[in-house]
Amino acid sequence: MTPIIEAHKVTKSFGNVRALDGLDLVAESGHVTALLGPNGAGKTTFISAVATLLRPDGGEVRVAGVDVCAQPKLVRRVIGLAGQYASVEPAMTGTENLRMVARLFGLNRSEARTAAAQVLERLGLADAGDRLVRTYSGGMRRRLDLGASLVGRPQLLLLDEPTTGLDPRGRMDLWEAIRGLVADGTDVLLTTQYLEEADQLARHIVIVDHGRVIAAGTPDELKDRAGTNVIEVRPRAGGDLPGVEDALSRIGCEAPYTDMDTQRVSARVEGGADQLRDIVRLLDERDIEVDDVGLRRPSLDEVFLAVTGKRLEPSDAETDGQSDPADAA
Repeated sequence: MTPIIEAHKVTKSFGNVRALDGLDLVAESGHVTALLGPNGAGKTTFISAVATLLRPDGGEVRVAGVDVCAQPKLVRRVIGLAGQYASVEPAMTGTENLRMVARLFGLNRSEARTAAAQVLERLGLADAGDRLVRTYSGGMRRRLDLGASLVGRPQLLLLDEPTTGLDPRGRMDLWEAIRGLVADGTDVLLTTQYLEEADQLARHIVIVDHGRVIAAGTPDELKDRAGTNVIEVRPRAGGDLPGVEDALSRIGCEAPYTDMDTQRVSARVEGGADQLRDIVRLLDERDIEVDDVGLRRPSLDEVFLAVTGKRLEPSDAETDGQSDPADAA
């Protein structure tokens, strides 16, 4: 079967900034492929190239076997694109928005009505179709924006940071909508800086940095490739977090990391069973009470840290595509 996306040695520069530097990527049909990377890694630039919104300086990109530079009009017939922010018109109803977009895709009035109704039903918005979009929640607007990219019945859906700005409930609702689309036969290329999102949705993950692919595989393959386990400790008292960090450092754990949101300290270790026993003993000697301590497989956060040498912080997810020309193009 022909891959839905094939990219070979793709390059793109903006002045002195090399956004894509020989990027190679293959996305197979039938699932979600997630593109991960820090701010400025080139994710949005690549999405724009696949969507025919910009022309690469070099290399080749194909969508369903079609060259995006040689036949951009043909590519546009098989793709849908939803960007980082909802682009629907708040002064129109949900139904009116989708019918308008369907007409722009070339559907006649009857086809547009049918397509709009089907998409609203699919995304759980049928009951809100006659309401003005300005009355929608943020999550509902994002689902409607997703619907606007679907009324043309695309074979490939490009989602660039689709859950930016959503609360946890809105994010989970959109995840369910994306799973439903894939189950119905739509292929998805997703860029995200929420690693949990990639873990939840994607069968294949590609990590990019400085315009190149530096790791790729299934979530489990990437976690296995990290070659480490993680010791994680949650002290009973938040004031003991620095003490836990120091204790982990003293038993040979590398670069303990404190997540202030979850009040947990984690550190990567080789093997880990002996060090787990040591940390329990050391914490007891220091009279540091814990609510939880354990040894687990690495998360995608730890995988990302292992292959890039840095963590994805929330600020990256909020600014990606705006502050760096490599992702702003």
